[in-house]
Amino acid sequence: MHGGNAAHSSPSPPHRRLSALIRHLQGSPLDAVNPCIAAAPTSTARISVFDHVVRAPEDPILGVTVAYNKDPSPVKLNLGVGAYRTEEGKPLVLNVVRRAEQMLVNDRSRVKEYIPIVGLADFNKLSARLILGVDSPAIQENRVTTVQCLSGTGSLRVGAEFLARHYHQHTIYIPQPTWGNHPKIFGFTGLSVKTYRYYDPSTRGLDFKGLLEDLGSAPSGAIVLLHACAHNPTGVDPTTQQWEQIRQLMRSKALLPFFDSAYQGFASGNLDADAQSIRMFVKDGGECFVAQSYAKNMGLYGERVGALSIVCRSADVASRVESQLKLVIRPMYSSPPIHGASIVATILKDRAMFQEWEIELKVMADRIISMRKQLFDALRNRGTPGDWSHIIKQIGMFTFTGLNSAQVTFMTKEYHIYLTSDGRISMAGLSSRTVPHLADAIHAAVTKVV
Repeated sequence: MHGGNAAHSSPSPPHRRLSALIRHLQGSPLDAVNPCIAAAPTSTARISVFDHVVRAPEDPILGVTVAYNKDPSPVKLNLGVGAYRTEEGKPLVLNVVRRAEQMLVNDRSRVKEYIPIVGLADFNKLSARLILGVDSPAIQENRVTTVQCLSGTGSLRVGAEFLARHYHQHTIYIPQPTWGNHPKIFGFTGLSVKTYRYYDPSTRGLDFKGLLEDLGSAPSGAIVLLHACAHNPTGVDPTTQQWEQIRQLMRSKALLPFFDSAYQGFASGNLDADAQSIRMFVKDGGECFVAQSYAKNMGLYGERVGALSIVCRSADVASRVESQLKLVIRPMYSSPPIHGASIVATILKDRAMFQEWEIELKVMADRIISMRKQLFDALRNRGTPGDWSHIIKQIGMFTFTGLNSAQVTFMTKEYHIYLTSDGRISMAGLSSRTVPHLADAIHAAVTKVV
């Protein structure tokens, strides 16, 4: 018995040498566990437990940049991603942002400690005032809870998670079309995502009749996503009178508004004008959600700075809602980053810096408006078939050109111009130098490709 046990507990020298040789040749850590395994066939020893994972497709928007970066052409033009560019085609850091950042760096009292789960108090207070108005009754009555989030995307996600846990209706209606990330953000939280008509391809404008019909048939209490201004991707916004009709319909059916405000001040050049749709809903005393982003209007794309404000019926409800928002945020990212929010707070609380920001913001907005006019004129001068007046009627960073996917493919192949397959172009990526090249491409696409 003893001899048998010893034989099983200690492999003979030849077996040990064989095991060592196999380990050396194959590098399999499993061999050290049982030398018998080492002598077995090892054709599957290096197959990953993730071999079943398929390659995901490129993001339809970010994938445009991937393709653009691979193109060696000197005339290539990226009109896919929504990021502002100067007339020289360069990214822009606002002067007021650089100044605020330098002030923060020079302040030796600043530390890098964690900030609260809900973010910087000054940032939250000032963000609410910026979007709702300094004289907002909801703010004065403490009916608003605002939490700092990871830009607009994070603000939407935190709001969606809260609604999935605490709201009785789990259906959200989003406009058709909308930003490509919207259905994913809300769908991943378990909300049922449905669409309402918004854009009319025949007029390249708002399908207001269809919008009212779809929201009118939505179940009572459903959530409705609304673009506060500069609708992405179409650039088509309701008029003030149409917003009022939308508000009346939604309140009559107890539909819950969830505003996505990514372009405040960036659309018209006026911060208050671009927030009017939200303020109309807040003024009536009802509840609503507002997601804010400082990516576009302060150029803080990579700082990921945003806020979620929830307007409630009472201060007590707002306080309880905030306590639950903390429970959403804590396991998600614990607490938000400090740097970008500190830049925003520094600018918003200083009158001179705020005014400097407004001036720089209007310069950006006006340049985009100028690009619209130049592109429209260039197409008209070329006699490009069709009515292109929608280019100057639409507002904000994007223009929904009406070009189809075949025409987009043609423009990319023949002119090295990159845009999303739905024909959306970022006007902020254009310059006076590149407008003629784009106009030539559009003219050729329209006349040669059906």
